[in-house]
Amino acid sequence: MTIRETLKEKNMSVYRLAKESRIPYATVNDICTGKASLEKCSGETIYKLAKALELSMEELLTPCLLERSSFENFKSTVCHRLKELGDLNFIMETLESGDIRMYYEKKWYPESLYLLAMLDYISRENHIALDREFDDIRQCKLEIVLYPLSLQAMSLAVGKQDMQKEAEKSAIPEFLRFNIIESDVRNVI
Repeated sequence: MTIRETLKEKNMSVYRLAKESRIPYATVNDICTGKASLEKCSGETIYKLAKALELSMEELLTPCLLERSSFENFKSTVCHRLKELGDLNFIMETLESGDIRMYYEKKWYPESLYLLAMLDYISRENHIALDREFDDIRQCKLEIVLYPLSLQAMSLAVGKQDMQKEAEKSAIPEFLRFNIIESDVRNVI
């Protein structure tokens, strides 16, 4: 969970965090807005923030230490998680994790939008109303259409660009809305 999410959850302002941690307001504000990187702060600053937020230093730093894998690996992981958990548990876990917002705030837009598309698709499949918490993110879309690597390779191999247009026609609407071409999320090995 990011500092901003923690502040929101604890109903704490940036000003109050600065006061309670005894760190200058400008520094705390820069960390919360992303102008300063938490992982580059001194151990003392991290310790004071963690203590004021009633978190361990590890909990505070975890969102900063996530390494970004390839988008194809990310998609595969999400699809396997869906298969392992089942639809309803996947929905609950995804909502509870806060990953959609966390990826979005890290500017990992493909990951955020893919996970949101999956959530929306599985919700539709199970006749569950969409969670309104992500309506702001639902207004976004990727600038460039993301096709599966396998489709890109096949298209290049046979020299047919119309394969991509055909894939768009059969894409799941929740993914297509974000410019992500995905037609099968359940057939994973």
